[in-house]
Amino acid sequence: MSFRTTPSVDYVEDVSPGSGALPPRAWYASSDARALSLNGSWRFRLSATAGAEDDSFAEEGYDAGNWAEVTVPGHWVLQGDGAFGSPIYTNHLYPFPVDPPYVPTENPTGDHLRVFDLPSDWPSDGGAVLRFDGVESCARVWLNGTELGEFKGSRLAHEFTVGELLRPGSNVLAVRVHQWSAGSYLEDQDQWWLPGIFRDVTLLHRPAGSVADFFVHASYDHTTGEGTLRVDSDVHGRVLVPALDIDVATGEPVTVAVEPWTAETPKLYDGVLATDGERVPLRIGFRTVVLEDGLVKVNGTAVLFKGVNRHEWHPERGRALDLETMREDVLLMKRHNLNAVRTSHYPPHPAFLDLCDEYGLWVIDECDLETHGFTEQDWRDNPVDDDRWTPALLDRAARMVERDKNHPSIVFWSLGNEAGTGRGLTAMAEWIHGRDPERLVHYEGDWNCRDTDVYSRMYAFHDEVEKIGQQLDGGTHKRRELPFIQCEYAHAMGNGPGGLADYQELFEKYDRLQGGFIWEWIDHGVKHAELGYAYGGDFGEELHDGNFVCDGLVFPDRTPSPGLIEYKKVIEPVHIEGDGANGTVRVTNKQDFADLSALAFEWSCQVDGETVESGSLAVPALAPGESAEVKLPEPPADGRGGERQWTVRALLADDTSWAAKGHVVAWGQFAVGARPLPSFPANDRPVVEEGRITLGPAGFDARTGALLSIGGVKVGATPRLDVWRAPTDNDDGAEWQTDTRYGMLWRTLGLHRMRHRLVSVEAGDDALTVRTRVAPAAREVGLDTVYRWTSDGERLRLSVSVTPEGDWTVPLPRLGVRFGLPEADRVEWFGGGPGEAYPDSRTASMVGRWQSTVDRLQTPYVRPQENGARADVRWVELGGLRIEGDPEFWFTARRWTTEQLDAARHRTDLAAGDTVWVNLDHGLHGVGSQSCGPGPLPQYFLKAEPAEFSFVFSTTR
Repeated sequence: MSFRTTPSVDYVEDVSPGSGALPPRAWYASSDARALSLNGSWRFRLSATAGAEDDSFAEEGYDAGNWAEVTVPGHWVLQGDGAFGSPIYTNHLYPFPVDPPYVPTENPTGDHLRVFDLPSDWPSDGGAVLRFDGVESCARVWLNGTELGEFKGSRLAHEFTVGELLRPGSNVLAVRVHQWSAGSYLEDQDQWWLPGIFRDVTLLHRPAGSVADFFVHASYDHTTGEGTLRVDSDVHGRVLVPALDIDVATGEPVTVAVEPWTAETPKLYDGVLATDGERVPLRIGFRTVVLEDGLVKVNGTAVLFKGVNRHEWHPERGRALDLETMREDVLLMKRHNLNAVRTSHYPPHPAFLDLCDEYGLWVIDECDLETHGFTEQDWRDNPVDDDRWTPALLDRAARMVERDKNHPSIVFWSLGNEAGTGRGLTAMAEWIHGRDPERLVHYEGDWNCRDTDVYSRMYAFHDEVEKIGQQLDGGTHKRRELPFIQCEYAHAMGNGPGGLADYQELFEKYDRLQGGFIWEWIDHGVKHAELGYAYGGDFGEELHDGNFVCDGLVFPDRTPSPGLIEYKKVIEPVHIEGDGANGTVRVTNKQDFADLSALAFEWSCQVDGETVESGSLAVPALAPGESAEVKLPEPPADGRGGERQWTVRALLADDTSWAAKGHVVAWGQFAVGARPLPSFPANDRPVVEEGRITLGPAGFDARTGALLSIGGVKVGATPRLDVWRAPTDNDDGAEWQTDTRYGMLWRTLGLHRMRHRLVSVEAGDDALTVRTRVAPAAREVGLDTVYRWTSDGERLRLSVSVTPEGDWTVPLPRLGVRFGLPEADRVEWFGGGPGEAYPDSRTASMVGRWQSTVDRLQTPYVRPQENGARADVRWVELGGLRIEGDPEFWFTARRWTTEQLDAARHRTDLAAGDTVWVNLDHGLHGVGSQSCGPGPLPQYFLKAEPAEFSFVFSTTR
């Protein structure tokens, strides 16, 4: 004999998608039917297990007065100051035993209660539907004591019929949400595990004869300039598009002349679907997506995707985003020249897709599916290859397609991400192809392209991408005939990604390569009072993947990172290159659809980084792919004899929906002549007296040769060779990487603890020479370093000569000198700026005169690491000193040492000291994207080889 002592929770571990929900249908933001938002404050009770409490809380009259409150949409672990548990971050490891479909008994369960009244003017006729747009991970729902059903599929909409249950006042909506369920096995995306009702909850009135499901088919024939519209509807009605004089019955096609929709020209026609009971606004974009000639074509033209992967994230609200946050994302993308987004790895809030339609972004809409954790057991028991799970997979595919099918921005349906291979994925692909043959199907894990319409990879190295472009990659016959995209590349974790320009060069060189999507859009840092932003492990998780969750082109507060600034420049839609010798500029329209009529061009001429004259430049409205040579005006006369250069910018000619007139879309810079190097006659000699050496304006310690002061400026620490940098996330790389991870080798070699042995201090007739050997403990390799100081009486020149000794098998992180100043704040320089740059991420570095402060020179990566270098610096002024370089140099200044930066794990670990530490670097190693991708390409290696470089110091006060 057996009996149950706890409420039945079998549904939690049932592989089915749920019960009671209505079939999926097209989502629309509004109509003339009434709607009531149930967002807001809900009563909340947290239990440690799924069956800890019975169902009585759903009954009428239940007293929840002593319960806590949470905000819906929201995640309970991000509310209550820790009283409701904590977030968990894993990249791919399941934070529970892999025993599908079972989940732990310890299963945090949140009971939610919302009591609401109907508005006084709520219609008394018709029915009603209760819609949940997103609940993680499993929900059971009651209204007024009647169970409606239960569902899984966290990032998918579910609706329930409730009309007969409603009453005018005191309606009790009860929702039980379980953090873990069988559905969790299908939702192992690289992100925080965050339970809760995190998207909108809405009550929808459904009048008699109201709209049910409908499908807008709006194709475009590029050969005739005509569009064909047909709206299929479950409920008969009419379709009206006033601007096109369309008034037809549903299901009836009509062909008219139209302007097509593209991401560059997102023309939408306002229309209405009218049935006997409801009028639904339509926003119609005419476009045709095909696979033709081995290419993805829209409206007859091959598309080059310049995209990004976008998780939904807010540092305080998690995946509970409001419309303005979504709009901010889209506007930032447009302003930085992106044209595409992959909704990694789940359908986004549907309002985001409305914005993509409106502003113009190509979309890969991805299903809420990832089973990455099964890789730990060689994909054994993977649900996508187990027929028991196929209904759940098909339900997820259907809920994505049916919800989102009326968005012209969507060109691909994606089956999911990192879910291995199996029969379930094939079933999904077959269903999608049958339901919507007007779009293409994507899935990265299908390397043989059995089920997909594009060959998609992630993090393929540059050399492999080029082979694919050359069609030398092999593979199945079908694959060889398909286009290629990198659905993820250039992992934007920490400082980086490097190598973007090299990837883009390949994409533009080979037709088969149709671009890619940066990983990813935003750092998933959780705002934290003590840490600034928290990442994996900061909440005491047993399993976590650290700051791997912070790998975005924007910081958690949506401030653009240097990586986004670099990407904007690399993918700019207009290429501008010039010949300073003959005074011409070549302008190329790199867009796929739009001409250049929306842009205005201007030129400016700089001498030593300062603009001396500027004006407008007449550039024809070039068609896509066209180029033109344009003559620049005569350079303005200037008697200074300084370094001269042209800068040409492409600007928005008028206000647009996404940026104001004058917004810079693209720019190019080119020199008129070579930079004149600093002239320096060494005509002063060192004087030794009382333990001090004087050379021109400088004083040195006679015993050590250390620089003590220049003029009235004290030097806190003498310039000496520095080869160490606080390793970036990309320096350290990922543990699964097969190529060499130099960050680890640098530390093993001991480059972070170099010893400086003084060999000699020699005061000669015209120079002070300090000879040293710089080497790591326990190793025989070293760097013979000679510092030669000379003066012309007013200025001081340091010439550094470095000769490697021994067998250096690794490149150097940096090569230059580091010194300390007791006082420095304001910084001015002539060189690359305004932001940081590194050898393989310097495309966006514009040469000019820039100003900053020491604090603003820092790049606030969530995990502190090497940052803030400025490239191609001719001279810099700070702390009362002016420093000129021969040749140009890299410049960094911080209020903490490199060692302190290396030791820090959060920004709050860094405390400003009494010294500003300045690095003047002859060379830096590239950054690459090895945190999940290739390291720097060989041409960006800083090899340990003989080098000479010099700096001229003078005072500014």
